[in-house]
Amino acid sequence: QVQLVESGGGLVQAGGSLRLSCVVSGRTISCNAMGWFRQAPGTKREFVASITWNGGNTQYTDSVKGRFTISRDSVKNTIYLQMNSLKAEDTAVYYCAAKAALGWDTWGQGTQVTVSS
Repeated sequence: QVQLVESGGGLVQAGGSLRLSCVVSGRTISCNAMGWFRQAPGTKREFVASITWNGGNTQYTDSVKGRFTISRDSVKNTIYLQMNSLKAEDTAVYYCAAKAALGWDTWGQGTQVTVSS
């Protein structure tokens, strides 16, 4: 079993930056990749970014390319999402997720990001 705890959300003005953190604990050997998803009110949860467990490969949804960066600290077992040039449309609850053999099967509790315009 893998446990995920997110932190770092908050209120920021448009154009500002935030860094989200996700501490990973438990049976991490089962993880193939880690990711960030987000869900705005009235919308479906959407993929934001992912990184393979060895940190070699990253992927981003088009709307955040060039603004967000996902990274991993293997010593601290922590995944980060650095978010720059934030826009009002980035407002959502952000979730950290772990991907195992059968897909994204472990989720954190979520952290609210609010961008004021």
